[in-house]
Amino acid sequence: MADSSDISALLRLVHRRWAIPVLAELHRSRGSKFVALVNRLGVGRSTLVRTLEALIAAGLVARNPGYGHPLRPEYLLTRSGASLAPACADLLAALDSLLLRDLALRKWTLPVLLAIRTGARRFSELKRLLPNITDRALARSLRQMESVGLIAREIQLGYPPAPVYVLSLHAAIILPALAKLSHR
Repeated sequence: MADSSDISALLRLVHRRWAIPVLAELHRSRGSKFVALVNRLGVGRSTLVRTLEALIAAGLVARNPGYGHPLRPEYLLTRSGASLAPACADLLAALDSLLLRDLALRKWTLPVLLAIRTGARRFSELKRLLPNITDRALARSLRQMESVGLIAREIQLGYPPAPVYVLSLHAAIILPALAKLSHR
């Protein structure tokens, strides 16, 4: 079951859109220079600076101490980052197989998926599980995820009939890596 601590941990990570790709790239390359990250990820310099600062503050990335050889990487994963980075790489691979990387790396997509993973959820339940999300942001995320087939909107019979959101089969491909990210 997705509890608030799982969702909070994931929200801290995905607050910066490029955090997961940076961690995955640092894992793949075993450290990297700033310019190499910019080129490999296609991210803007100022965005990458803010993302790296956030990852350093979170204790997931560290600057390589000292000066030395020009090929020495500037940024390395910390012990915590190294335990989390493989799950980031797995998640990106799953998202790429579904062609959903852009949508999934938006701020609320992955937390909403995590909140729905245990079963059907009403809009109000999702709102309660996701701190600080606005009605508009939640509605937009749900609409976008439904349009690409990650979730389905069903109507629960009763009085009054209530729409609920459930995961689709496509989401099952993403959930194992997502669960690893949220349980760190």
